[in-house]
Order: sequence, then C-alpha cells, then structure tokens
Amino acid sequence: MSLIDPFEIIDPRFRAYVIPIAWLETLHTGMRWTEGPVWFADMRCLIWSDIPNNRLMRWSEASGAVDVFRADSNFANGNTRDRQGRLISCEHRTRRVTRTEPDGNVTVLADRYQGKRLNSPNDVVVKSDGTIWFTDPTYGISAAYEGGKAESELGGNHVFRLDPRDGSLAIVADDFRQPNGLAFSPDESKLHVADSGFIGNPAWPRHIRSFDVGAEGRLAGGGVLTEVAPHAPDGIRVDVDGNIWSSAGDGVHCYTREGELIGKIRVPERVGNLTFGGGDRNRLFICGHTSLYSIFLNTSGAQRP
Repeated sequence: MSLIDPFEIIDPRFRAYVIPIAWLETLHTGMRWTEGPVWFADMRCLIWSDIPNNRLMRWSEASGAVDVFRADSNFANGNTRDRQGRLISCEHRTRRVTRTEPDGNVTVLADRYQGKRLNSPNDVVVKSDGTIWFTDPTYGISAAYEGGKAESELGGNHVFRLDPRDGSLAIVADDFRQPNGLAFSPDESKLHVADSGFIGNPAWPRHIRSFDVGAEGRLAGGGVLTEVAPHAPDGIRVDVDGNIWSSAGDGVHCYTREGELIGKIRVPERVGNLTFGGGDRNRLFICGHTSLYSIFLNTSGAQRP
C-alpha cells in the first residue's frame, strides 16, 4: 500500500470521484508486462495477462491469493466476458480471438479476415447485442517477446466487429496507426478507441478517438477526443457517468465524455490497462508494467444495457 496521496486534482469536478481515505494498493508484483484485466463477479476474482511470461493470472478477492489461471495463454493480451459470462481473449501468438467454454475448452472465434491472418488481436469489448469488437495492431508480431515475429498479411491495423451468431467479421475502422484500447459509452451510442501508434514511433498518434455507433455496427465520426501524455493511451474504461479512464505513462487519467482531463491517479510505473470490479464495481484494478494495483473510487464502471 502506498500512503502517498495518489490523486491529482486537475479540475474540481474530479473530487466527486475521489475517496480521500482510499489508497493505491499493490496486489501482486514480479511480472513482465501486465495487461487485459477482467472481473469475474460470480467468482470474486480478477483474471489478467502477463504477456511476456505467456500466462493468465488470477487474483482472489476473498483470500488475496494469486495463482496461474492458464500457464500457456498463447501470449494473450486483452480479455473480457461475453453476455453468457464466458472468457473472451485476444491471443498474440496464434493471432486470434478465442472463447473459453464452461468446460474449459477453447473455441476460435476469429483468426482470419478474407483469408488473411489477423495481425495480433489486442483489446476486446462485448456489446449488449453480443457482438465482439476488437483491435488488431501489430505489437504481437513485431517481436518474439510478446508473441512471435511475423509480417502483417492484412497490410493495415484495424478495428473489427465480430458477430458470433453467424461468424461474420467486418472492419469498422481502418484509418488507425495502432488501434488499442476500446470502450463503449454507457448507452453504447459512442465507441472510444485509443491509437497508441506513439509507442514505437513518436511521430504517430497518442490519442483517443470517439465514434458514433449506428445501426448494424456502422461507425461514423471518429474525431480525436483527447491527446494522452506522457507516453500514450493503452487500455481504457468508461464509468457510469461516461467519463473515460485511460492508461498513461504516469498512471491513470480521467477524462470527461467531452475529452477534458480532470484528474489523475498516480501510479509508480507505466500503466497498460485497467478495469472496474469488486462487489459494487467501484474498485479500479490497474495493470502496471510489472504489478497489479487497485484503488476504490466514488464511481462505478459502466455496464451494458
């Protein structure tokens, strides 16, 4: 636990989300690059990825114990749950999106688009209609450290929409450098997507864009909502008020739905991803570079309608 005040108030509106006696807690450390946290309320546990160590980890709320959930994760990155509560994962090594069934078997949901292999699916969200939306940058094929070095067959880095009912896969946005974290607004009228191209190329974007979500998954707009610095945005989440909580080089940033930076949670290392969890969904779990942290907030994560 860090007894240094972790909150940085940039705008007075941020005070409404701060619990003054809540502190940043270190839940586990000793990893290489943490990512993809997902909360399992029915099991009171958090599952997340330790990508270079090729494993999924699990933290128990009841005991505080940490164990290996899956020893060979295929260098999984982003994770979420579908409407039936099943684990959905983005795998770098196999360049696919998978679903873990209740019996533990793994079903491949997508690994190719028009016959060409995906790059390395990165982050993923599920909409209330059951469709699965994921980003596909090249981080997992740029080096063996996070998957396996390979050339892109698609020739671009896109945002995809998968309908598991019929297996259809469609590109919904194709003008990103490196699409990364993504999150819907509480009413699902907006889709926010991070472009972390800055990671590896300082001339490329480090911003969050916001799209209007239309019928049958069509996106419109896509203007830049906000720039994120230091470093770049990676994983993002949205709370019940529509605020966007983004990873950054100095911790977690909180932006209003209009893109105004109102506050930060300072973390002692670069943050890769985050998610809301706990019984009231008011506990923010934060994946730092080598450690898993958490902090209680006076807000809760948005849930699909």
